[in-house]
Amino acid sequence: MATQILLNNIEVPGLTGIEVYRKLGGYAAVEKVLKTMTPDEVSAEVKKSGLRGRGGAGFPAGMKWSFLDRKVDKPRYFICNFDESEPGTFKDRHLGSLNPHLLIEGMILGSFALGARTSYIYIRGELFYILNILEKAIDEAYRSGYLGENILNSGYSLDLHCHPGGGAYICGEETALIESLEGKRGNPRIKPPFPAVVGLYGCPTVVNNVETIANLPWILQNGGDAYAALGTQSSKGTKLISACGHIRKPGVYEVEMGLPVEEFIYSDQYCGGIRNGNKLKAVIAGGSSVPVLPAELILRTDRGEQRLLSYESLSVGGFESGTMLGSGGFIVLDETACIVKNLLTFARFYHHESCGQCSPCREGTGWMEKILQRIENGRGTSKDIDLLVHISKHIEGNTICPLGDAAAWPVASAIRHFRQEFEDHVKLQKCPLSR
Repeated sequence: MATQILLNNIEVPGLTGIEVYRKLGGYAAVEKVLKTMTPDEVSAEVKKSGLRGRGGAGFPAGMKWSFLDRKVDKPRYFICNFDESEPGTFKDRHLGSLNPHLLIEGMILGSFALGARTSYIYIRGELFYILNILEKAIDEAYRSGYLGENILNSGYSLDLHCHPGGGAYICGEETALIESLEGKRGNPRIKPPFPAVVGLYGCPTVVNNVETIANLPWILQNGGDAYAALGTQSSKGTKLISACGHIRKPGVYEVEMGLPVEEFIYSDQYCGGIRNGNKLKAVIAGGSSVPVLPAELILRTDRGEQRLLSYESLSVGGFESGTMLGSGGFIVLDETACIVKNLLTFARFYHHESCGQCSPCREGTGWMEKILQRIENGRGTSKDIDLLVHISKHIEGNTICPLGDAAAWPVASAIRHFRQEFEDHVKLQKCPLSR
């Protein structure tokens, strides 16, 4: 069984309350850090741990913190990105609803390291029930002296606020999130300047994902070296995986980085294999925004190496034969699944969620949805398949934020690996898998 850093004690009754959380060792890292460490020492431990951002990009957290402009005489802000909206991803809400104090403790530690005196948890608007859980936990933390003025007589003060979004997927992009937090329409900003220099209210700001922040208490309590000892050379620690689709045991699993994908899918400890004894057809490994891989390439690379759950292993082969770990939304499709129909669902989502700032994304996502709808409904032509590839190439890399890429990559990869299925739709003038 992999080391459980985030899901340890997750099923203990009453864990959402501060008393149970503290009995299990909660807030010990805050007490240790505020009494014995400096902000620079905290940042050094996080950098030493090798922790990478768990929101999708996988950028080293400690390095991101180091970009913060500490010279300017302005307030600094630390923001938790809880705008979990990626189709197929539900790890953050699982963690936030069952162990809210772990996230709050992580926010205190990160805020102290960055010198932030006011911090925010920006939560997806549809997760209102978790907002209530978090606000209750924050009130408990204030009453217990872990938030507010002069925390534990350390001289450090912090105010923490929850802010619900309006339900826009685009606000998962950090600069759009900042715009929304400022009360504006959630449109991504052109970068540079980056938030570490000009962020919330024009001040230095760091934005991290829920899972990233929730790792901080363990790292600061056990040391960066202990965390770095887990996982692989480039992918340290553990990872939460939201597993769903055509598997026997959907759910949220915490795995040590480097676990073989084949073991994750077929082991009874995790997904338990494919439902109804069917064959594996394809996997979208990191949420709906990453390239789709057929069974043979998700289990083995094109070089014959075993594919692992890590940033580097999943990306072997580039976008020709690899994919991305992304946010860990592991969507499994069996032989009964229609690739075209699933892509249509994704394309409809990205078209609906585009902010409309960039014409390649605004127009291109709509065109892809219409063409996929045409093919799935039996009215497509062979030219439509090549047109989809053409459109995806003109969206990718031509937008302010990665939403355009997120819409283009699944379509381009699906045609690359499952072109025959598209051609069968055109030839039969219907879905070949329809009954």
